Amino acid sequence: MITSAIIPRPLARIPWRLIFMVGGIGLYGIIVLYSAAGGSVQPWAMKQGMVFLFFLSVAIAISWIREATIKALVFPAYVAIVIMLIGVEVLGFAAKGAQRWLDIGPIRLQPSEFMKPAIALTLARFYDLVPAGEIRRWRAIWPALAILGVPAGLILVQPDLGTCIMVTLCGLTVMYLAGVPLWVFLAPAGTIAVAAPFAYQMLHGYQKKRIDTFLDPESDPLGTGYHIAQSKIAIGSGGVWGKGFLNGSQAHLDYLPEGHTDFAFASLAEEWGLVGGVILILAFGAVIRWGMRVSAVARTRFAQLSAAGLTACIFFYASINLMMVMGLAPVVGVPLPLISYGGSAVMTVMLCLGLLMALERQQRTVSRLD
Repeated sequence: MITSAIIPRPLARIPWRLIFMVGGIGLYGIIVLYSAAGGSVQPWAMKQGMVFLFFLSVAIAISWIREATIKALVFPAYVAIVIMLIGVEVLGFAAKGAQRWLDIGPIRLQPSEFMKPAIALTLARFYDLVPAGEIRRWRAIWPALAILGVPAGLILVQPDLGTCIMVTLCGLTVMYLAGVPLWVFLAPAGTIAVAAPFAYQMLHGYQKKRIDTFLDPESDPLGTGYHIAQSKIAIGSGGVWGKGFLNGSQAHLDYLPEGHTDFAFASLAEEWGLVGGVILILAFGAVIRWGMRVSAVARTRFAQLSAAGLTACIFFYASINLMMVMGLAPVVGVPLPLISYGGSAVMTVMLCLGLLMALERQQRTVSRLD
């Protein structure tokens, strides 16, 4: 009663524990970027802070959208993003050997980022419309595979292997939880295993090097294996408690490439040690646990599948990057959300969190009505 009297009702409906947890992760990221720049807010920390606050505000605004409105917008949004992905191939802006961006007036968009939450929502809406008794039949499987395969293929040819993997994993997660039989996943996995040697020959040169480096990082420690080798050195040299704030030699002496983006966790672990790394992982774990709870208590099939898919997007974002910097997965260019410098990952995670908060708010509204 006291809380309700002090805090305005609209603000009381915001999941403040989640906001504080996400804010803590974001602040942690700003501190890491401040240190990576040698103790300066420029050129990364200040911009990251502004981007973080902007998209956090966007997430809170999205949390007020009704579930019915989300359902109505899912398919049109999916089609619009696919059209933008096609537009990237025709009119896209190329940088660093990849064509992933679309210039729309003064704005430069990366449509593939929007597809990460969109694929989860689209497949959730599709299986929300499919009768429960039809889900295991082929006519309910091949449309979902097409919904997933079209954007994944368009993203792969950009080329953007990391985003393609994430979109695919998010989509497959929703399909599996919807009740699609296990053979649908095992059959392609077996086919890929058999075709892997042939698929390897079709990859771009830089993609082959990433796989070679993952399998044998010591084969070229000063070339393609340099990133992984320096990342492991940075993480290992931090020990249990770390070298201390602003004392990370690997990052500050430029031994660690991309220490503010893809390998930001290595910079963090060097200065804050095992303890700092574990705290960050536990914080992400708490956010993911909250998202899965939203899915578990949801009363509609759409909300259950959407919440699980959106949470999976955050999980794969963090887990792929962590495995990447530790040498447990190939380097596929996936940043650590809210820690690595760059607005794209922040935007995607905040979109996922905003939609999760909207679904959670809907659940609380229904509970009060009951």
